[in-house]
Amino acid sequence: MSDVPDELRERIENDPFCSTLGIDLAALEPGYAETRLTITDELLNFHGTPHGGALYALADAAFAAASNSHGDTAVALETNVSYLAATETGTTLVATAAETHRTNRTAEYEVRVTAEDERVATFRGRVYRP
Repeated sequence: MSDVPDELRERIENDPFCSTLGIDLAALEPGYAETRLTITDELLNFHGTPHGGALYALADAAFAAASNSHGDTAVALETNVSYLAATETGTTLVATAAETHRTNRTAEYEVRVTAEDERVATFRGRVYRP
């Protein structure tokens, strides 16, 4: 059983921006989250590959969920993403965020975005917890 309160889980699951893009929360534990997004034609760029912004949003959603999963507000200080491979329409991407360092005021997370077993992006982020 998760140590994440039901009310917090529900707030994260009902994020309006994620709902607009089709990003689903698949798992949530303290310091950990997994989000999923199936690539549709609406998420492609003019090259016909998934838009970097869609991949970023998927990773950022996992980052936000994991960093807020302890119940305290966490806001991003900095993020970066490395795009490693392109995928095709119909592919379901999975972003897995894991806490790698945490203090009283800041925390760091690594997010792996994969398609099946292939990593397509790596996202890193730090948060401030006021």
